[in-house]
Amino acid sequence: MSRATSATLQGIDDFITGFLGYEKKAGNVVAAANGEPDSVLASTYAGFTWMFLEAEGAKRKASQYLRRARAAAASANTREQLLLSQLERWIADDIPAVQKIGEQIVETYPTDLASVKLHQYFSFNRGDAASMLSIAQKAEPANPANAHLQGMLAFGYEQMHEIEKAEAAARKALSLKAKEPWAQHALAHVMLSTGRTREGVEFLGEASETWVDLNSFIYTHNWWHKALFHISLGDSQAVFDAYDHHVWGVEKDYSQDQVGAVSLLARMEVAGLDVGNRWGDVAAHLRARARDTIQPFLTLQYLYGLARAERAEADTLMQAVEEKANSSNAFDRLVWHDVALPAARGMLAHARRNYADAVRWLTIANPRMTEIGGSHAQRDLFGQLLLDAHLKVGNWQIARQMLEMRRIWDADGVPLNRALAEVEASLGHKEAS
Repeated sequence: MSRATSATLQGIDDFITGFLGYEKKAGNVVAAANGEPDSVLASTYAGFTWMFLEAEGAKRKASQYLRRARAAAASANTREQLLLSQLERWIADDIPAVQKIGEQIVETYPTDLASVKLHQYFSFNRGDAASMLSIAQKAEPANPANAHLQGMLAFGYEQMHEIEKAEAAARKALSLKAKEPWAQHALAHVMLSTGRTREGVEFLGEASETWVDLNSFIYTHNWWHKALFHISLGDSQAVFDAYDHHVWGVEKDYSQDQVGAVSLLARMEVAGLDVGNRWGDVAAHLRARARDTIQPFLTLQYLYGLARAERAEADTLMQAVEEKANSSNAFDRLVWHDVALPAARGMLAHARRNYADAVRWLTIANPRMTEIGGSHAQRDLFGQLLLDAHLKVGNWQIARQMLEMRRIWDADGVPLNRALAEVEASLGHKEAS
C-alpha cells in the first residue's frame, strides 16, 4: 500500500475488517479519507462505502472521493489503481467491467479478501451463484484458515445447492471465529433448506449473543432468518417480536432493512397473521424509492410495500420499471424486460388483491427469478405470493402440487399444512358435489 498516516491506516483497516465481519466500523474509512485526501486507498474505499448505500445520491457522494483518488493516483501502486478503476466502473454502472477487474485483483492478490467479498456482492446481485463460489475457491489456497473466507465459501456452496459442503465450510468458519455472522447466515440457509426448523431457532438464538457492533444489514437479516423458522413453527408471538424489535427499526432508510421488512410482512400475511398498521410505517420510508430502479430485486419489494400501504408512489415506481425495462443501453435490460417487468406487474396485482393477474404475471416471471439476484430464501417470497394467489382464486390442484413440493423442505410447517388441509377440503367438497 502507498504511504498513509497511522490514522488513515486505522480507517482502512476498519473498512477491510468491518466489511468482512459486517461491523459498523467499516464506515470509519470515510473520516479517514476526509482526514487524508491524498490517500488513494482511503478515498477509494470511502467511495465504495457510499455505493453500498444502494440509494439515490450515493453516486454523487462516491464521485467526490473518486475525484480525490484520481488526483492522487500518480502515487498509487498497482492494486490501488485497480481498485480505483473498479470504483470508476461501478459509478458508471459498468458492472461487468467491475467484475472483470475484481477477478484480476483476486488472481494477483489472493489475500485481498475484501475484493473477494466485493466480487461476491456483485455476483449475488446478478443471481450468479457459480461466480460467487468460484471467486472464493480461487482465494482459498492462500487463505486456508481464514474464517471470513470459509463463510464466503459456505454461502457460495449453499447457493449452488452443495449443502454438505456448505455446512462443513460454515462450521469450519465458526470453529475459527465464533463471531462470523456470514457463516452463521450460511448455516441458517442450510437448516432452512433441509427442514431443520427447531435446530435453526436454537442455533440462531445462541448465535444472536454474538451480534454486537454489527451493521444493520446482517443484524436485521439474521433475525429475519430466525423469524422464518418461527413462521414455520407457528410461533406467531416470536415472529412479531423478531419483526418489531430486530428486523424493522434499526436503519429504516437503508435498502436492505426495507426489503427485509417488506418480505417478512408479506410472509406473515401469507401465513395468516394480521400485521395491523405495520405496512404504513414501512411505506413512509419507501416513498423516497418511488423511482428507484438500482437493483430489480430491491425494486420489486419496494413496489410491493408501497402498494400494500396503498401509496400512490407504487404507480410511479411501476412506471419507472416500465421505462427501465424498455431502456436500450442498460447491460441488464433483458433482465428488467423479461423478468423484473412481469414480476413487478404480478407483485403489484397481488398487493392490490387482484389475484388472477398476480397468477398470470408471477407465473411468467417465477422460473427466471434467479436472474434478479437475492438468495434462494429471499426469492422464495415470489413463489409464496404465487402460491397464495392460486389459493385465493381457487386453483386447488395447482396449489396442492405447489404445497406438496414445499413439504420436501418444510414437512412440518404449520402454515403450509394448514393451507394443504384447506386445499384437500376444497377438493373433497368439489368431488363430492
